[in-house]
Amino acid sequence: MTVAAFMDLALYDSQLGYYARAAQRSGRAGDFFTSVDVGPLFGNLLEQQIAEMLQILDSGFPIPDSLDLVEAGAGNGRLSADILRAARERDPALVDRLRLHLVEASAEARHVHAAALAGLIDRNRHTSSASLPESFEGVLIANELLDALPVHQVVMREDGLREVFVASREGGLATVEAPPSTPALAAYLARLGVALEPGWRTEINLRAVEWVRDAGRRLRRGFLILIDYGHEADDLYSATHAAGTLTSFTHHTMAGPDTAAHTPPWLERPGGQDLTAHVDFTSVRAAAEDEGLVTLGFMDQTYFLLGILTGGGTPDPQPVNLRESLALRTLLMPGGLGSTHKVLILGKGVEQPALLGSSFRQRVT
Repeated sequence: MTVAAFMDLALYDSQLGYYARAAQRSGRAGDFFTSVDVGPLFGNLLEQQIAEMLQILDSGFPIPDSLDLVEAGAGNGRLSADILRAARERDPALVDRLRLHLVEASAEARHVHAAALAGLIDRNRHTSSASLPESFEGVLIANELLDALPVHQVVMREDGLREVFVASREGGLATVEAPPSTPALAAYLARLGVALEPGWRTEINLRAVEWVRDAGRRLRRGFLILIDYGHEADDLYSATHAAGTLTSFTHHTMAGPDTAAHTPPWLERPGGQDLTAHVDFTSVRAAAEDEGLVTLGFMDQTYFLLGILTGGGTPDPQPVNLRESLALRTLLMPGGLGSTHKVLILGKGVEQPALLGSSFRQRVT
């Protein structure tokens, strides 16, 4: 089977998949750490950006009766709960107009959505589903979704491009190379003008491109905020990442690519560890623009959050207490979440408004 098919089973199989078997996988007791695990500050800051976007949509004509907030890859609903809690404090009337859609593949996680949202939004104004709403107008946020979508892995050899497959060997699993399973893989690299050197190994996320195209079609008018770790294509498909980026996480320990072994770390314990690969933001952005969306910003998470905090002025955030100060430092820290995570903001039917998140500095490192 392809690596993409293996990842699909290992992560999302309804019975054995890593994400399917638990409502939450991140945090101190989990396998990895996300911005949501820092505390409610991340949701509080996102709410300010989302509120500005919804105000922009409200300023148009005709003014919509209600607006949609969609969280894709919502997990157990903690981020949306933090966003709603902040919105309740700042503008409760806005919350009363919202329709919230939590989109999550894991049935275990969906099962706790109602409890996570209790007291924050009327029960008849939120949905919980494995699929994006058929059509929506408002804001979609996806925090660390694209990096967890199944990827194909390829390697360049002297005689041309080969794909890596997963096969059974001596009672276990191993990787083997064979001709690509689909011409879409070579076409993907050709579209980017990428020429891999012999021996270079990399991942191609066809699913991420399909996902953003689908989201763009379903969005009638509004914004997408995509937050993930990744790179522009000329960086991702270069000597810097010539071993690939497919990685596993267990108990906050990362096991990176091991090209010398027939059983790389990501192939061990299927369903028992997180699997992830860096996002090709060049292809994601191009796919969105093909669907009529406009890029409004692309930057490190540090600069996105500083824009919200300062409105583009001199950075002078004023944390309320020590806990919030430490949380803010974690979210902004270069070399950590602040620089590994990138933020791509896209708009449809909204022209090119000046947004808080894009107001400080649009820079990626």
